Amino acid sequence: MSPPEPFPLYHPADVRRAFSSDDATRRFAKVAQLEPGSRVLVLGCGPDGNAAVLLAQELGCSVVAADTDEALLGPVRERVRVKGLADQIEVQRVSLDALGSLPEGAFHGILIQGRVLYPLKATLANLRGLLAKRGRLGFTFPARVGRFAPKATLDFWERRVSGPMLLPRELLQVVEGAGYEPESAETLHDTELDAHYRDIEAFLAAIPGTQPAALREEVALHRESNGKASVSYAFVVGRRKEQGEKPPASRDRG
Repeated sequence: MSPPEPFPLYHPADVRRAFSSDDATRRFAKVAQLEPGSRVLVLGCGPDGNAAVLLAQELGCSVVAADTDEALLGPVRERVRVKGLADQIEVQRVSLDALGSLPEGAFHGILIQGRVLYPLKATLANLRGLLAKRGRLGFTFPARVGRFAPKATLDFWERRVSGPMLLPRELLQVVEGAGYEPESAETLHDTELDAHYRDIEAFLAAIPGTQPAALREEVALHRESNGKASVSYAFVVGRRKEQGEKPPASRDRG
């Protein structure tokens, strides 16, 4: 059994990330009610900065594209320059242990696509203060799916995320308990997850050393499931909720 992997969970930089399609970014923007002038933090933007560019170009948002590795940010800066978006997109290196360089309460949306940067409760706690009132956080986190999960799979994932594996509805309950109004949770379908792992496998073969050991184990467990996942990736959206705020009106009229 491999030792626990530190956060953020390792992910090859050049692999397309889950929930990073243009359509997924637009869905988040719609839920978050982003509009021209909205300030958005794309955390873990990766080397392409696709979400930041889309939000700036299509919606007129003011975006901070942030990542932890300066080497990843060079291509983003060049893309922003070429597209003439330097007045709308700020590219910034950040430390996940100290987000104090980012302004408190400034962001109408925070978007984390396909990266698991912190344990669940730390994600919610660390980012809530950066959101403006009624701002939305959209983040990626592993979730249990289906009725049955092999013990080896659960043991691996619970070790990897430092906690129990939760169903999407249980993720939303944790979101609510952390000071958010839970709004949506979607998971990768089996075919989407399988395609995601095929992309990862192509890159893992060329990566030396022990860094991707846990990811190799993750892929192997998925292959043992014969295409029927018991754990997938979820994208969860919650709105910052204030103390004493009234609950939303019932959608079924009571």
